[in-house]
Amino acid sequence: MSHKRNIEGLRRFKEEKTKEIESKIDKAIRELSLNGKTINFLSVANLSGVTKATLYRKPNIRKRIEDLRQREIENRVKIEKTDKSKDLIIFAKDKKIKELKYEKRQLKDEIQKLKSIIYQETV
Repeated sequence: MSHKRNIEGLRRFKEEKTKEIESKIDKAIRELSLNGKTINFLSVANLSGVTKATLYRKPNIRKRIEDLRQREIENRVKIEKTDKSKDLIIFAKDKKIKELKYEKRQLKDEIQKLKSIIYQETV
């Protein structure tokens, strides 16, 4: 007599456990994102209470974390470039302002000299 194993209960338990773990991971990612914290495997694992191995083992979660991490890196680079660009623009403007002030001073002096020449000629 062959005995047929009933593993349906085990399958349902595994599915429920998988959904629960994915829910914890999703919640952790959303929380990190909303709080502006760094999203990487360690931070997600710590906040969700699952192991890093679990995160790496699930392809959809792994890709999501890698994509979010890459996006954060790109945003940081953009911010750094923007700050450096701002500094460079401010420096260039300051330099131009100094040059214009110097030119203005020279033109005022020249106008004063011309006024004195005109005055001397009329007297």
